[in-house]
Amino acid sequence: MERKSSSEIRKMFLDFFQSKGHIIEPSASLVPHDDPTLLWINSGVATMKKYFDGSVVPEVPRLTSSQKSIRTNDIENVGHTARHHTLFEMLGNFSVGDYFKEEAITWAWELLTSPKWFAMDPQKLFITVYPKDTDAKKYWESVGVPADHIIAVEDNFWDIGEGPSGPDSEIFYDRGESFNNLAPDDPENYPGGENERYLEIWNIVFSQFNHKPDGSYEPLPHKNIDTGMGLERVVSIFQNAPTNFETDLFLPIIHKTESFSGKTYNEDIEQDVAFKVIADHARAITFAIGDGALPSNEGRGYVIRRLIRRAVMYGQKLGIEKNFLYQLVPVVGEIMKSYYPEVLEQKDYIEKVVQSEESRFSETLSDGVQLLDQIITTKKANQKTEISGTDAFKLFDTYGFPLDLTVEYAQDEGLKVDKAGFEQEMQQQKQRARAARGNQVSMGVQSDLLTDIKTASRYVGYSELTVDHAVLKDVIQDDKIVSTAQKGEAQLIFDVTPFYAEMGGQVADKGTITDTHGNVVAEVKDVQHAPNGQNLHTVKVLRPLETEETYVLKVDSHFHSKVEKNHTATHLLDQALRDVFGSHTKQAGSLVEPDYLRFDFTHFGQVTQEDLQKVERIINQKIFDEIPVTTVETDLESAKKMGAIALFTEKYGKKVRVVSIGDYSIEFCGGDHVKNTNELGLFKIVSESGVGAGVRRIEAVTSAEAYEYLLKHEQLLQQTAREVKAIQVKDTPSKVAQLQTSLKEMTQKVTTLETKMAKQQAAGIFDQVKQAGQYSVIADVVKVSGMSQLRELADDWKQRQVSDVLILGTTIGEKANLLVAVSDEKVKTGLKAGDLIRAIAKEINGGGGGRPNLAQAGGSNPAGLKQALASGMTWLTEK
Repeated sequence: MERKSSSEIRKMFLDFFQSKGHIIEPSASLVPHDDPTLLWINSGVATMKKYFDGSVVPEVPRLTSSQKSIRTNDIENVGHTARHHTLFEMLGNFSVGDYFKEEAITWAWELLTSPKWFAMDPQKLFITVYPKDTDAKKYWESVGVPADHIIAVEDNFWDIGEGPSGPDSEIFYDRGESFNNLAPDDPENYPGGENERYLEIWNIVFSQFNHKPDGSYEPLPHKNIDTGMGLERVVSIFQNAPTNFETDLFLPIIHKTESFSGKTYNEDIEQDVAFKVIADHARAITFAIGDGALPSNEGRGYVIRRLIRRAVMYGQKLGIEKNFLYQLVPVVGEIMKSYYPEVLEQKDYIEKVVQSEESRFSETLSDGVQLLDQIITTKKANQKTEISGTDAFKLFDTYGFPLDLTVEYAQDEGLKVDKAGFEQEMQQQKQRARAARGNQVSMGVQSDLLTDIKTASRYVGYSELTVDHAVLKDVIQDDKIVSTAQKGEAQLIFDVTPFYAEMGGQVADKGTITDTHGNVVAEVKDVQHAPNGQNLHTVKVLRPLETEETYVLKVDSHFHSKVEKNHTATHLLDQALRDVFGSHTKQAGSLVEPDYLRFDFTHFGQVTQEDLQKVERIINQKIFDEIPVTTVETDLESAKKMGAIALFTEKYGKKVRVVSIGDYSIEFCGGDHVKNTNELGLFKIVSESGVGAGVRRIEAVTSAEAYEYLLKHEQLLQQTAREVKAIQVKDTPSKVAQLQTSLKEMTQKVTTLETKMAKQQAAGIFDQVKQAGQYSVIADVVKVSGMSQLRELADDWKQRQVSDVLILGTTIGEKANLLVAVSDEKVKTGLKAGDLIRAIAKEINGGGGGRPNLAQAGGSNPAGLKQALASGMTWLTEK
């Protein structure tokens, strides 16, 4: 078997299945699109779910892909085993209701053993099958697999709960006795067992059943094939590598890390773990950030932050003290550039994010070390021998300390760590994360109701908003295909329609359906795409509609026109944001309504008011320039040559629609747009906010809504001008500034008077020294403006040194405040203000704390202040 590079292997796999009539699906973004059940794209089939559950019918039923994926459910194993990774590539071929077991098995064997392709030795390949799947066994034997190389395994049934399921076949490669890590009589020493000799390289799932909610299985209306081949594993075979890490996918990263650390890979087992973790995590964070995810404290952002921190910690184990992880980004880009050129295109941005997070972690790490030192000191002082699982998890969750690092620190101090308690905390966190993602099932039950409707339907709404010759072809009512739509809700498909189906953030058109006599027979409430691409109209039926009858379809033109304006505005906004913030900014979602538009975009950092003003100026200038908006339909490659911007969340067919706003904005888009930018009239941003890690949201209005927005704000400004007695509106800012200066001066005078009054009051209370046990005490309820005045009295008391303890209370509105101060001399004896304040704060239904010499508390019961002072005297007497 000839040695091959990872890029050669990937290409050969895709080329093989392309030769068998498959279309190559590009690797989708790691950030799932419209799938709340997934934190990350975690397999090749994850991007095919819409085809397998029947919600979308692909243009071609045969597909193949090399899909980047992330899994972090067993992150602690990364670096310690030969093949655990957070980021990996899954090669796969898929059939959606087309070929099945015989073709899948025949082609798999051809790819693996043919001299033209992988050219593996057939004697080194072993197959596992589901015991009841006699067809699979028969087909494997027919392609030449010896009977003793086919093993029946009861676990060979792919089932994730409700949805498609079925038996599978796993293919194993015998790496030879030198890789054997088990005794000859070990029960796991066989192809399919847990061992290092027989390496699983491919899993072929024969999806033929629907697992129903009641637990039963029924045959799928359309049987599917879903396969997965781990690229990293196959590369290790072709390159005869002991583990996946000694391949061209990881070694360049490891060698670069060697140059930072001065240490050498393959010299020490513990060092090797660190090199592997860093190489793995560098790949994952590079791709994740490149796909728009950013470090944060929740969701996928938390995963990125954790991976960065884990890699940095292992870097420190190798003696790397400075930021280094960001310098591995271009190394990852060079390795993957043949199939993922976008990594190098975005390397500057990705490096900036990683370096910033590394620097931030350096500060956090210092805080974590201090906390760990405090925990260890406290445990030893209390003669405890174990750090609790809760404390270990806090170090991990808040400060990024891996458990093994906490264990090492503890061992150096003669302490243990409650690992079981840590795992319990970890499981609780995972349960919270699962709950946050909701109860959506990962793949819907396949239905053939809409899938089997293949009626041709043509959308003409780009040029016509009324069609007077639409023939009703299909009616779905009460989950049945019927010939007549009765009163109530129904779904309709026409041979031609002017109604836009919701897509690309643009909402669906609304309107009416009339018969040839002019009677309104239905109101169109929503329009969505059916699995085979037809526009599916959800309507309120007013009078019965018959299939094969002709109807007049009329879009609400006013509604449609307002949507068009806002959709064109999103294109202008998309480009303007790139102009202001840089090319790394990407669209992360949009909503185009008739009354406003919402646009989400990726951006690392805050957005200032000046930034927003720049964006507004650019867009309004483009409106005033009266730029023509044109659309062309062309092939995908021609569109890319035009410079059209594509969304990574969208899949594009052979023919694409490109919308150009002059030469300023060129984008792939299937939506509706104005003919000229002047139709927008005006553009105004109404809000900007953060909606997630590295994702910002702008809401804006155009045309009449923009005018109304500005008019409302002008009225507010005029009202303010009248209130501040400005002669003209333009004088309002200066008048407000004058009022602020006057207010500041008056506030200073009031503060001065309050301070003077407090000092006069102090002269009286400081003469009233009482005795409580061994302590001299001043305790009183005073009338001051707030806690700051109480603190000033405490400062005055400290200078005068008139007593050991000071207890003051005051009422502010409906709230009570307490302050306790203790002289430095008494603090040295062990008396603490914080202990005293906590003892008496309950009298005012509150709580508090502070330093040993000064503490304060707040509560909701002013009537309890005198009792609080009395309790303080009693507490000191008993001290």
